[in-house]
Amino acid sequence: MQKYFNTTGVCKPEMHYIVNPLRGLKKKIYQLIENKQYFIIHASRQTGKTTLLHHLAKMINEESKYIAVVFSLESAGYKSITEKDANFKIIEALYLKAKEVLNKNEIPSDSYNNDTTFFSYLSEWTSSQKKQIILLIDEIDALYDDVLVSILRQLRNGFQERPAGFPSSIALVGLRDIREYREKARGEDGSLGSGSPFNIKAESFRLENFSKKEVFKLLEQHTISTKQIFPETVKEKIFDYTSGQPWLVNALAREIVYSIYDNDFTKKITLQNVEQAKENLIQRRDTHLDSLIDKLQNPRIKPIVQGIITGDTIITDNFNNDYLYIKDLGIIDYIDGEVKFANKIYAEIIPRVLNYSYQINIPKDFSNKNWYIKENGSIDMNKLLKKYQEFYRENSESWLELFSYKEAGQQLLLMAFLQRIINSGGTIDREMAMGNGRTDLKITYNNDVFILELKVNRRTNVKEKGLLQLSRYLDKAGQKKGYLILFEPRGKSTKTWEERIKWKELKYNYENTEKLITIVEM
Repeated sequence: MQKYFNTTGVCKPEMHYIVNPLRGLKKKIYQLIENKQYFIIHASRQTGKTTLLHHLAKMINEESKYIAVVFSLESAGYKSITEKDANFKIIEALYLKAKEVLNKNEIPSDSYNNDTTFFSYLSEWTSSQKKQIILLIDEIDALYDDVLVSILRQLRNGFQERPAGFPSSIALVGLRDIREYREKARGEDGSLGSGSPFNIKAESFRLENFSKKEVFKLLEQHTISTKQIFPETVKEKIFDYTSGQPWLVNALAREIVYSIYDNDFTKKITLQNVEQAKENLIQRRDTHLDSLIDKLQNPRIKPIVQGIITGDTIITDNFNNDYLYIKDLGIIDYIDGEVKFANKIYAEIIPRVLNYSYQINIPKDFSNKNWYIKENGSIDMNKLLKKYQEFYRENSESWLELFSYKEAGQQLLLMAFLQRIINSGGTIDREMAMGNGRTDLKITYNNDVFILELKVNRRTNVKEKGLLQLSRYLDKAGQKKGYLILFEPRGKSTKTWEERIKWKELKYNYENTEKLITIVEM
């Protein structure tokens, strides 16, 4: 059969193009298993955790030294379940999976009921086997409250009995690191008491995104199989948009090959295909992107996402559990010394989702090309931004109150306005990072490039700092002209609208080069 780029379920080498599932972790994992340790593997959704587990279990079982089973706790992952029912469902999930993959004499007993504990079931199974058992437990963080604590404590109680009376090595696998299980299990209770179930893991490590080399190798597998080439520029662009996030890489490639070209392998893949594939994914909001969007109103996530959009400073060190939580979920990352959205697709879809209802409610007259497109097909950006000043003056006070992300409302409203217009034939690239005090927009339309820097005028030196920051960004983008957009702080300004609405053009000298900058205030 023809292999393809997989975006659902476990990747199988005989069916799918696939990167090495262990991604450089084999030596570390095998050492932990040899040392009879418990360990954590965590990563964001659709990063390849389950594929790694199945590949690892298959390797271990083929070597015949241990007995390895992967199974999921998802069937017990709902709030209303009792501890007894959870034990039953978890034991059943283990038994059914073991029956599916192990030899007959290695399968645990089918004699269990609602009074059987996970601890006793594992003890009995382990005692019946000559080989040591390796247990790979997926979706550990699907469990809630008392059930989560109960299962972890049962695993901890068996720790001293291994390897003769309990699995010798156990991997707990989920979205988050062990500290999040602790936070989740506590609920409103500030303590779990003595004998903490969280102190038995030897190591915790994160399954990282694909490297650029791995992305290129994945795409080259398609070329080897079909002779259809992903040019170097296309491979670079796919990595640039995704930062190697496994689902996004496969989804973009699949969208191009399967949806845009309908598996016609004679067609040439271009940069325009990548742009179209990216836009299709965003517009369609596939499951992966939808699960990301669902988290945006989470009170632990909201302040950090807002801080990235506005450029505000939030404490983001290893003592800030909310920062570590959203980083574990794969929404943000520490890139080039700054906290940013984890990849450019997330950086585009998050603001677009947050401002979408405002974008579609902006009057249709604004998307009429006649008033802002020049005869040569390029945008009259001066005319566009002056029109926005009028729109902002008339609508901002009522519209900004409706944003759930109120502190980022000014930036999101301008992006909604521009998106409504640029959607008809251009692109907006967003540069946002926590603590830099700004949002940078790069608008491309009809081969013209426009650079806009958005700042809130909170301090006396904001304008001077903005001129320098914008000039640096213009230099980086190879442009000589840009726009510095300055918003008055919401609810604090005593200025009248006549005092707030300003337009000034000036020349700014940056490292012996002259930049033409328009300061737009409102």
